[in-house]
Amino acid sequence: MAQIDKMETHVEKKSPANEFYEVFSSKAHLIPKACPDKIKSIEVVEGDWKSVGSVKLWTYCIGGNTSSSKERVEKKDDKNKSITFKALDGEVMKDFKSVISILEVSAKDDGSLVKWTLEYEKSNEKLLPPDAYLSLVISMSKEIDAYLLKA
Repeated sequence: MAQIDKMETHVEKKSPANEFYEVFSSKAHLIPKACPDKIKSIEVVEGDWKSVGSVKLWTYCIGGNTSSSKERVEKKDDKNKSITFKALDGEVMKDFKSVISILEVSAKDDGSLVKWTLEYEKSNEKLLPPDAYLSLVISMSKEIDAYLLKA
């Protein structure tokens, strides 16, 4: 029987929760501008920038290597500032049967608290957890925060 594993992290940001959430919920085209060293491009393959079911192709850099991944927006809750993304194909799917990323943003003082959860199923139990992907979303969150504070 397959086992779904989970990793999560919480990151405090200075930008308002609504603005941070909006980047991922409807303005993902801004992410390559905010994180040019990490995210090379994001293209809409199906749907649009904001709808559930939309598919985006991400081209990103981890450890000096450029990779790509298609992801679909599975769920979105604008009231609670939560989005669930599912990886459909790309480099990450070579090692994992499934990868789901969940973003939750909440207001904290004048800023926000960002929670990222990665749920994944390894294709081989000897594989390591996807730490590099968790590191990527943490550093992306920091750079997006800085970008929003400059705007």
